[in-house]
Amino acid sequence: MNLVIDVGNSFMKLAVFQGSELLEKKVVSKENFEEEIQKIFQQHPKIDRKILSSVSGSKFLTPDFLQKDEKFIELNLETPLPFLNKYATPKSLGNDRKALVAAAAKYFKNSNVLVIDAGTCITYDFKNDKNEYLGGAISPGLNMRFKALHTFTANLPELIPTNEVELIGQSTAGSINSGVVHGLCCEIEGSILNYSERFKNLEIIFTGGDAQFLSKRLKNGIFANSNFLLEGLNYILEFNNTQ
Repeated sequence: MNLVIDVGNSFMKLAVFQGSELLEKKVVSKENFEEEIQKIFQQHPKIDRKILSSVSGSKFLTPDFLQKDEKFIELNLETPLPFLNKYATPKSLGNDRKALVAAAAKYFKNSNVLVIDAGTCITYDFKNDKNEYLGGAISPGLNMRFKALHTFTANLPELIPTNEVELIGQSTAGSINSGVVHGLCCEIEGSILNYSERFKNLEIIFTGGDAQFLSKRLKNGIFANSNFLLEGLNYILEFNNTQ
């Protein structure tokens, strides 16, 4: 039984896997992390291996009780990965992107795969049918675009995503919603089209916190999986157990 710990910028996700099956997932604050993880151990005493991935860098200190555990892996630059990393600057590749590509390698090893993660940023990550990671793209996420319009102008309000988005905005708020939401959807659909034209039999995976909100507005047939990153971390843990 595996424990996956995903440390984000604001919150942490704890996930328990039995093989490839996700048994439990919870979102916790960093302040309550040690208390919550002890609860997980009590509820699942058969947890054996653990992996932690952080995008917070030095802002998060891994607890001593995990660092001293022989069956604990902290994802870093030396961690073996289940795909060939051909990124030109591998040291700058974020742990979240590594995990997403690992999941693509697990489920679509012999396929061309584009993973789109709609979170704080929108990331596009491409793995080819030779199980090689080639790279992708990073652009501002949904809320970052709303915030940027407010921050870098004098009079535009800061909005949050709303389900009521018209193509033709009939107010300032409506125009902002139309520009941000429809603009981002056009970006995603355009990226999918560009990759599809270049790579045959392309699999599209859509994940991240804003995936559900955006997927309803996209025309392309995509496979949405909210747990794709966690599944990728679990696969990295399993992969390292066989090395």
